[in-house]
Amino acid sequence: MLLALPAVAAAQAVPSTPSAPPAPEDQLVTFSADAVTYDSDADMVTADGGVRMNREGNYLAADQVIWDRKSGQVHAVGNVVVVTPEGDKLVGDNVQLTDTLRDGTIENLMVALESGGRVAAQRGTRTNGVLSLSNAIYSPCPVTTEAGCPKRPSWAITAVLVIDDPKSKRIRFEGGRLQLFGINLPLLPVFNIARANEGATGFLVPQITLSSRNGFEVATPYHLQIGENRDATITPHVYTNVLPAVEISYRELNRLGAFQIGGFLTYGKVDKLNPLSTAPEEHRFRGYFDGNGRWQLSPAWSITTSLRVATDKTVTRRYDLTTDDRLRNVINVERITPDSYISIAGWAFEGLRLEDRQKQIPIALPAIDARFRVAEIAGGTVQVQANSLSILRIDGQDTQRAFASVQWDLRRVTPWGQLVDFTAYGRGDVYHTDDAGETVVPIYRGTDGWHARAIGALAADVSWPFIGPLLGGFQRLVPRVQVVLTPPTPNMDIPNEDARSIDLEDSNLFALNRFPGYDRWEDSSRVTYGVDWSLERKNLSIESTIGQSYRLNRRTSIFPEGTGLTGRVSDIVGRTRVRYGRFIDITDRYRLDKDNLAVRRNEVDLTIGTTQTYAQIGYLRLNRDIDPTIEDLRDKEELRVAARIKFARYWSIFGASVIDLTDKGEDLLSVADGWQPVRNRLGIEYEDDCLELGVTWRRDYERIGAFRKGSTFAIHLAFKGVNR
Repeated sequence: MLLALPAVAAAQAVPSTPSAPPAPEDQLVTFSADAVTYDSDADMVTADGGVRMNREGNYLAADQVIWDRKSGQVHAVGNVVVVTPEGDKLVGDNVQLTDTLRDGTIENLMVALESGGRVAAQRGTRTNGVLSLSNAIYSPCPVTTEAGCPKRPSWAITAVLVIDDPKSKRIRFEGGRLQLFGINLPLLPVFNIARANEGATGFLVPQITLSSRNGFEVATPYHLQIGENRDATITPHVYTNVLPAVEISYRELNRLGAFQIGGFLTYGKVDKLNPLSTAPEEHRFRGYFDGNGRWQLSPAWSITTSLRVATDKTVTRRYDLTTDDRLRNVINVERITPDSYISIAGWAFEGLRLEDRQKQIPIALPAIDARFRVAEIAGGTVQVQANSLSILRIDGQDTQRAFASVQWDLRRVTPWGQLVDFTAYGRGDVYHTDDAGETVVPIYRGTDGWHARAIGALAADVSWPFIGPLLGGFQRLVPRVQVVLTPPTPNMDIPNEDARSIDLEDSNLFALNRFPGYDRWEDSSRVTYGVDWSLERKNLSIESTIGQSYRLNRRTSIFPEGTGLTGRVSDIVGRTRVRYGRFIDITDRYRLDKDNLAVRRNEVDLTIGTTQTYAQIGYLRLNRDIDPTIEDLRDKEELRVAARIKFARYWSIFGASVIDLTDKGEDLLSVADGWQPVRNRLGIEYEDDCLELGVTWRRDYERIGAFRKGSTFAIHLAFKGVNR
């Protein structure tokens, strides 16, 4: 039986005044039941069997419902479920409600919140939408195992009184205690948590850290939910070895985009950059600021920002704000459409390394790049590019450049199966530079004044794939040959600002210009050849590539010695990757000397294990014998190891280490001397469906003048299901 009746009407037909007005829509009660009886003497309606009632979004289900029309009380018995308009579910045995289904009293109830948490209580009263629970316990954790057996939640909150007010979007606890693994811990007499996914104002979980430099640290964040789309967090930091600090962050999401800003401020001693200095210690305010955001002005136009600044070179490391050794600042306005891209940006950098001289670090303002796919000519795609860059230094070389280029690309598959790519490229450059002599490395300077150059290239790239069965799987063999023809191009009179870190590797072997930027152009015609091979079997995948290039003329190379590109014949580069299911993944990138096959570059990355228990090993060795004054290309040897072992269902231990293996034979300026730990990390962690708890030890060996980070112990505690 499905009925829609006024709240003041009977559940079955009774005599009424013919002229009675219809009931308002919001007073209608829709319900269904297996049977409905009406006691006219007592004015009682009784619904039995699968009763379902709904009014104004308040839903009731029960085995039996007795409705007293005189008092307006609704008494529900047996498997009672009440669902509120906010999405919360109340489950009890014996429920007394008003006929609006909004207010009432429930005995021995369980509340399933829309956010996923649950509250159980001896008694609950709901008045005007506010639910008050007596002797209650709250937890977002599962209370049964996958097999349906009961289990103790890893954490819960017990309270004498719990008040759930949907309008305030908070759940208030009075007389609460925290149960952590069954152990009762004291809490504040009164505190709140967010009832759904919206944030709430209040204190967050404290952060506890112990370090050799700052001592014992307690940080207690206080969260301010200013509105639905913005919030702020104020975090006081209290230390035993240094003065307190304050950290503030603000976030906002609006109709144009989102942004966040933050800052850290303290007062203390500034570490000396020269440990031998006899100057008196300097005490002043120290701080760090960062902010980033993105605004979508229209479907095509957007603005992206990232701003970061520190008061000195060691404040970020001392207070664990960031491990970056350079802070990048950028404002970038972009226009992106299917056939065009425009970027207008400004860049500034702050160096935090000991050897960085801030007045010599470049500022790029403006950096403009525009690319357009304009048309198809002779079956190929034409792309036009315009680029402008201004590099400024307070002390040092200044450079401005502008160029325009056009590139035509055509791809075809021959009747015999070869894949052929044709490219024609032309570019015109204009440069101007001042104070070139201020640049220390001669090959980067160029000469003062105005310079112009024209660049042109023709290229053909042919690959021929062969596919067939092998060892129960399929193999793919692809020989590849590329020919690039380009006339002599002036290079050395032009400063090199963006093409310094050049090294031959598999990723740029077939590039039209193997310099990474625009300031240098590889102008010698060449033939590049190589082969790709792969094997795919069940649970086994092998991919490998190897190649080399040959210069067609004897012109002096503009590449620095040791990059693998200085002679007519280049070094041999390759990459091999082997994967066995999801258990083993190893990649080796290498470069072999063309004369004696000595390993000039060897980079190995190995992962063994599952997503929960694994080990990772990374090894890098650059043995190129490059002039150590060219800092962008200095030799290096490094070992990286990391592992995580899950030894129980919720428990795991993890660790990581970075070791500098560079010695004086590889780099005269190295301070590692063959074995120098860079950073170590070790910890133990517990994580289940609703709790994260861990202890981590970190040691940073990097030294910046008189500053050395030392060891840090941190306790991490996160309650899942508790929103800001």
